[in-house]
Amino acid sequence: MGKTGKLYLIPTPLGEDGMHVLPKYLLDVLHGIKVLIAERAKTARHFMKASGFPHPLQEVTYFELNKRTAPEEFASFLAPALNGQDIGLVSEAGSPGVADPGAAIVSLAHKKGIEVVPLVGPSSILLALMASGMNGQSFAFHGYLPQKRPELVRELKRLEQLASKQDQTQLFIETPYRNMGLIETILQTLQNRTRFCIAADLTLPTQYIKTQSVAEWKKNSPPNLHKRPAIFLIFHK
Repeated sequence: MGKTGKLYLIPTPLGEDGMHVLPKYLLDVLHGIKVLIAERAKTARHFMKASGFPHPLQEVTYFELNKRTAPEEFASFLAPALNGQDIGLVSEAGSPGVADPGAAIVSLAHKKGIEVVPLVGPSSILLALMASGMNGQSFAFHGYLPQKRPELVRELKRLEQLASKQDQTQLFIETPYRNMGLIETILQTLQNRTRFCIAADLTLPTQYIKTQSVAEWKKNSPPNLHKRPAIFLIFHK
């Protein structure tokens, strides 16, 4: 049996103008890979082109992994590694496998004895936590919160209680076009002394990061974050 290829976990930029944050060693690995697993092939092709990929882009094989992908297909995505080819796993933005469907592929790779190699690159969750000034020793990421207002209010109050009881930072995201509605509900729901951080457009020229109490946010409204990728953090102590 020949040598098994590796599964490289390759972070991608957090936006159009974010290529500058990717380290050279990541690009060196990327440029040696011709099989990519991605949420959308179109986004992955754009990423490869922007990275300065030194080979014809047509030589790259793409497997799409998203909510429409049947689990029965996962094994075929990893077949090239079992035949000796290295494979890259990329997210739409940021680090694959973290708040990302790629985690299922990583789990299967371990089961098949394929070496998993995580590479350094941007993670919006960690960048936001680093910049928030909140507890970085204990934190939890909750993904998307409920859309309907009654359920959203209940969940926000639950997270606020968690933050207080466990001395734990609570992180969550929203679909960018719903950002302003979420922020409005947060300011109407949480206690005035609860700390609230907004981190938007991380690593991009338009980056915005600010932490203050809910009471302070009510006095100084945030900028318009409509359709801007953002992550939100709360802490109550």
